[in-house]
Amino acid sequence: MVSALSHLSRLEYLDLSNNQLTGTIPETLAGLQNLTFLNLSGNNLIKSVPEALKKRILDKTLNMSLDNANLCLADHCQQKKKQKTIIIAVATSVSGLFVVLFGALSIIWLIKPKQIAESSQRTLRSKNRPFKYREVSKITGNFGRVIGEGGFGKVYLGTLDNGTIVAVKMLSESSRQGYKEFQAEAQLLMILHHKNLVSLFGYCNESKHMTLIYEYMANGNLREHLSEGHSQVLTWSNRLQIAMDAAQGLDYLHNGCKPSIIHRDMKTTNILLNEDFQAKVADFGLSRAFATEKDSHVSTCPAGTPGYLDPEVHSSGNFHKKSDVYSFGVVLFELITGQPVITRSRDGSACIHILQWLIPIVESDDIQRIMDPRLKGKFDVNSAWKIVEIAMSCTRPTSIQRPDIHQVLAELESLVSKSSDSIEMTSVALPSDNAPVAR
Repeated sequence: MVSALSHLSRLEYLDLSNNQLTGTIPETLAGLQNLTFLNLSGNNLIKSVPEALKKRILDKTLNMSLDNANLCLADHCQQKKKQKTIIIAVATSVSGLFVVLFGALSIIWLIKPKQIAESSQRTLRSKNRPFKYREVSKITGNFGRVIGEGGFGKVYLGTLDNGTIVAVKMLSESSRQGYKEFQAEAQLLMILHHKNLVSLFGYCNESKHMTLIYEYMANGNLREHLSEGHSQVLTWSNRLQIAMDAAQGLDYLHNGCKPSIIHRDMKTTNILLNEDFQAKVADFGLSRAFATEKDSHVSTCPAGTPGYLDPEVHSSGNFHKKSDVYSFGVVLFELITGQPVITRSRDGSACIHILQWLIPIVESDDIQRIMDPRLKGKFDVNSAWKIVEIAMSCTRPTSIQRPDIHQVLAELESLVSKSSDSIEMTSVALPSDNAPVAR
């Protein structure tokens, strides 16, 4: 079996669910470094999960679904002595089954590795952790506490049996596109795992009840923390770290997923913060994963939020990676200023986009006037100018002029490495001949 598995080094997605497999899980599976999804649920496997596999589950390099009655995660599983004799015989025969199974996979993989890779990428199945509606009702305490509401539907606070707090998003029956959105979100999120993406713990797809169960993000969304009424002010270092975290999540969607995934609704309310203020990108299930590499750069499905929408989308109707980059640039300006993307004029007669009032001030080299007053001058002038430059480059009118999110991430990582709360500087108005020019 080891020799058979050695030929599967490029395998990324393996679904062996509901195949009546028995015996123990081969530890060799942990050696498949490119394997990111393994579904063994609905079988009759026994004993414990191998340590090497548990380690990969814990460090989130492998998404694994078990759901076997006699399988446990503990280091040792107690079995009756009488049963051991039977298990040995069964395991011996089953090991042969695994050899045949993986041998066949190896042959196919060696003959058509590219076709299988593309097929596994297109087959975004969501069999990881289904919940019954009655379980969802129990988790949420009969839907007793609403913690949010959006176009998709209401979001409830819940608790799993193991004590994990979760956010339960219920699909609104009045949502016209809701069912399609649900399928997209469930299928994508179950196989996407990154430290800067909000994780999906499970889902319910029972009759008219469609539910997504996410990890709970204790500190809400970024927009809340940038609002004037919020008691806790994000420091400059906090803001740099959040910008980098969000860029890492977006970079994973664009450049770490094959096919690429376009978010199409990047905004401050879709950047959530956990208890440690680590930022994670949310609600990218409305985006679209493409079946071929040729089409992976563009989507024609309408989406987006006014103020964050790439101007090119208005004319072409097409979303692409650089559309997300534009939206991310707007997010950076919100981080700098603390202001919402759209504000009302003083007389309330007009709506003003953040770029309309900000760019003229930036061009006058007066960075103090655009910085969030709640920072009280506690920010590094040079890094502030650098963020302005990055944001300006992201929001250029044409997509060809904008950087890739990977380039943006590299710049932000450099800034974060040089920044710390203990080395924050008070901003001063710099002479125009010394101030960095916003490009």
